[in-house]
Amino acid sequence: MRVSIITGGGSGIGAAVARRLAAPDECLMLHGQGADTAGLTRLKAAVADCQHAGAKVVWSAGDLAKAGTASELVSATRAAFGSIDTIVHAAGFADRRDFVRLPRAALERSFAVIAAAFHELAAAALPDLTRGPQGRVVAVSSFVAHRFTPDSTYPASAAAKAALEALVRCLAIELASSGATANVVMPGYTRKDAGLFGALDENSWQLAARANPLARLAEPDEIAAAVVFLLSPEAGHVTGALLPVDGGLTIL
Repeated sequence: MRVSIITGGGSGIGAAVARRLAAPDECLMLHGQGADTAGLTRLKAAVADCQHAGAKVVWSAGDLAKAGTASELVSATRAAFGSIDTIVHAAGFADRRDFVRLPRAALERSFAVIAAAFHELAAAALPDLTRGPQGRVVAVSSFVAHRFTPDSTYPASAAAKAALEALVRCLAIELASSGATANVVMPGYTRKDAGLFGALDENSWQLAARANPLARLAEPDEIAAAVVFLLSPEAGHVTGALLPVDGGLTIL
């Protein structure tokens, strides 16, 4: 049985990863912020889908910006299933406020949810992840840490995602002696769940769909496919890598 923690597991890429992994030999801990009723409903729907596929699933909701939430998630996963084999950190959000209008508190929250929570989560699970070469960590970054244009800067998100990528590379070095791996998947513009727009309005999403050479949005399941590959035994010699799944957006 493989035991996995997936943050951001209630929607988008995190939920797509959970649904791809779901099988009778999988134990899944799905975490969502649970900030509102709609968010909890989406999280519970992902849990139900994974259970229907035969996986053993528990869920947790809480604010990853608060110190201790990530460590508690590790403890709850061990209590439910035992040692942890994989972590997928898909939690995060886009903040489009420009450099001047970005308040310090918003910058700090981006770092807390995206980078600091990842560090706490992986550090708490490190004894499990280093038990052998089955250990896998995948963090979901974003094109915003690599592509800067006059009409598309996300200072808070870009800085936090860049920090996340640095942490993953440092972790990859520290995991290497055990054979465990840590990698980053970097999506471009990716379709949101119905009713969710993130930092863009509907018109901006239509423009974003034509921004890359393939001229379309990625589907969450396409990003999930790359994540699931990096979690697989076939990716055992891939570590410290950044895999773009962006339709060619960052080559422009």
